[in-house]
Amino acid sequence: MSLLISVVAASMAIASPTGGTAAQALVVNSQFMAADGGTHQAVTFDGTAIPVGSRVTVTERTSYDGTRIELRVGGVQANRMFGAHVHTQPCGSTPDASGPHYQNVKDPKQPSTDPRYANAQNEVWLDFTTDGRGDGGAVSTVQWSFRAGEARSVVIHAHGTATGAGQAGTAGTRLACVNVPFE
Repeated sequence: MSLLISVVAASMAIASPTGGTAAQALVVNSQFMAADGGTHQAVTFDGTAIPVGSRVTVTERTSYDGTRIELRVGGVQANRMFGAHVHTQPCGSTPDASGPHYQNVKDPKQPSTDPRYANAQNEVWLDFTTDGRGDGGAVSTVQWSFRAGEARSVVIHAHGTATGAGQAGTAGTRLACVNVPFE
């Protein structure tokens, strides 16, 4: 039996009232597949929390004011809090393949747990809690744009993001990953 995967990646410019380009939008829609070594848009490493076939949409909107990232999921584990962040590398067959969190100002010490670098203004944090159907989502707006080629995926983690010294930015095990060609 073959499984049809719906993947859409689109970019469009939105005209501003002054005649210039005010914003860019990028949308990635996919379903999570098993991380079996194949090349997939979205992979799950935990089929209980993020089942094969559950849905994900990531939207990036850039404008003069910065960047807005929206994450939406459907059909994942119900009534649960998850952490999620933009990461520097694409998804792979192992959870660590996606590299560290993308940081606007890079912490010279990686993995970063220093709250001066690992915070919601310097990284994209998309923590969310699902409803009874397993649907949920989050939005993060930052006052900067991604550096070309340095933001490659969104990773969903086991719990909400910690903020304290020595643990800032941590959110537990990497449960799933979606490749996003951030601009």
